[in-house]
Amino acid sequence: MEILFIPLALVAGGLLAVQAGANAQLSKAVGSPFAATTLQLAVGAVVLLSITALTGTTPALLAIRKAEWWHAIGGMASAFYVVSTILLFPRLGAVVSVGLFIAGQMLASFALDTFGWLGIPEAGLRAGPAFGMLIVLVGAALIVLGQKGAADNLASSKLGWIGLALLAGAVLPVQGAVNALLRHDLGGAPFAVGTISFLVAMLAMAAVLLATFALAKTPRPRLAGLSSMPWWGWVGGFAGATYVTTVFTAIPVIGAAAAVSLTVAGQQVASIFVDTFGWFRLPQRLVSGMRLAGVVLLLAGCIVIKAL
Repeated sequence: MEILFIPLALVAGGLLAVQAGANAQLSKAVGSPFAATTLQLAVGAVVLLSITALTGTTPALLAIRKAEWWHAIGGMASAFYVVSTILLFPRLGAVVSVGLFIAGQMLASFALDTFGWLGIPEAGLRAGPAFGMLIVLVGAALIVLGQKGAADNLASSKLGWIGLALLAGAVLPVQGAVNALLRHDLGGAPFAVGTISFLVAMLAMAAVLLATFALAKTPRPRLAGLSSMPWWGWVGGFAGATYVTTVFTAIPVIGAAAAVSLTVAGQQVASIFVDTFGWFRLPQRLVSGMRLAGVVLLLAGCIVIKAL
């Protein structure tokens, strides 16, 4: 069972690159990243609810009444992460932001494994996983430094924005651990857990969307633009559903650090292909040797974390 989650986590991470490309098209069609994310989460919720019904685990949803309240709000991390990306990308740049997200994810997942927080078995401080985490962090740094102008952008950034990026990355493994607790509450039904997580995330994003209308006076979404969007603009919800479900099922089996590092590596490998070939109507970007070296180190760090 454990060996199965290694390729699954890599593929789930790769799907995040697909989700980003699809969400960019959806955002362009409706004219609002907040509205696009709300729609994407709604698609994911419908997909997971349908699978829950098809697998006969719908009654598990009723067990939410007996669960700890905070076990049910893991989906809010998705909304926090998305809002953070919208705030940070214009200020830090996409590459720097993603590098800091990776650092936040790895530090949080390592802490969860080491101290046994949020129901994860306590592993203690071990040299092998710690070394593997350092390799992943070095790889993330090379990915950032391999992008022209990214280092200068990072150096000129305010500490508050850097802290927000680290926190936005850190909430993702926490979400996985909380969803794993909810899975226990619901009798082990993974798709029911995913449904609740996505419904919570969708409602949180809808609240953010309404707040932008009321406070920032942003333009209303252009739903008419959906008719001209390519069909694959809707697959972000499917990709997100696969990622979330894989992470919270993998964490109790292979550990938070291994699960997160594998998804990060999968995301970066897929993003190289997206950038190189301009998939999903995104601009083609030259992938530097330093960035490639960073991705190789990410993969090497994953191996070390699992092997030692």
